[in-house]
Amino acid sequence: MTIKSDKWIKSNAIEHEMIKPFESKQIRKNKSEKLISYGLSSYGYDVRCSEHFKIFTNIKSATVDPKSFDPDSFVDYKGSECIIPPNSFALASTIEYFKIPRNVLTICLGKSTYARCGIIVNVTPLEPEWEGHVTLEFSNTTSLPAKIYANEGVAQMLFFESDEDCEVSYKDRGGKYQGQKGVTLPKA
Repeated sequence: MTIKSDKWIKSNAIEHEMIKPFESKQIRKNKSEKLISYGLSSYGYDVRCSEHFKIFTNIKSATVDPKSFDPDSFVDYKGSECIIPPNSFALASTIEYFKIPRNVLTICLGKSTYARCGIIVNVTPLEPEWEGHVTLEFSNTTSLPAKIYANEGVAQMLFFESDEDCEVSYKDRGGKYQGQKGVTLPKA
């Protein structure tokens, strides 16, 4: 497997709609304010999160169970900024919709700007032929409230291309998160 460069990412994003919408360069600021960068980088693509968040709450003292997750454990919130309570987490989704090629594995890493503030971004790999909006998890590891900015960079996607197609792709398996739109909760 080889990591793919900005040229490869740009070509596949445009020709095969691998990333949509696609920003062909790093965006670092607008006319009136600084932004956390997003868009194409040398060997990856920095994604943005949407304005729709699900903030974890323990108001009902539910048990967190990945096989039977209680959707009432979250409060829905829409806004340009999201405040995550201390030692808690929130879910969001990428603005970008992905269509991963059959011979590509995509890995997501959190941006250092957030990591240096104690905010960890977690996403599982995007498997070959997976498509959808990526559900992002933001963990606030600090004892203080933490802020996430919508419509700005939150994580970087790295693309690894194999010399051959996989035998069975995520699409072939009928993966349960195939084609997800927006924030998607755990499915058993």
